[in-house]
Amino acid sequence: MLSQKTRYTIRALQHLADHWRQGPVRLDAVAEAQNIPRKFLTVILSELVREGLVISHRGRDGGYELALPPVDVRYGDIIRLTRGSLALVPCASRNAHEHCANCLPEAECRLRGLMLTLRDEMAAMLDRMTLADAITVEPPFADEMAGESAPLG
Repeated sequence: MLSQKTRYTIRALQHLADHWRQGPVRLDAVAEAQNIPRKFLTVILSELVREGLVISHRGRDGGYELALPPVDVRYGDIIRLTRGSLALVPCASRNAHEHCANCLPEAECRLRGLMLTLRDEMAAMLDRMTLADAITVEPPFADEMAGESAPLG
């Protein structure tokens, strides 16, 4: 599951992408439009400035803007930056691998095999998608899924 910080980061970057080449966007404007607490957004934007994804402009007409064109900012990179990994379990992470506590040996764990496959598919998709992609509120397959029964659980 994505952390609140990751979700706020994505929404803030999407907002800045929507205003690409329109000049700096004030912190308060991003916070209000994206319903992100101002203090939390300040921390997030400071981290994004340090990482080189965002530029900060001081002064009366200051604010924030993307340091790169939206087409060069991939969702996979944003999630890795804020979360550290795309994997749902630590043993399936490519960059932050850890052995799972209370589990089978990795060579015997079919759950790990499933999670590796899922992680690779998700990474491929998120690494293709950028802030420049038009993302709708309802995914294109929503109508197809409406007729399906809900999964058990």
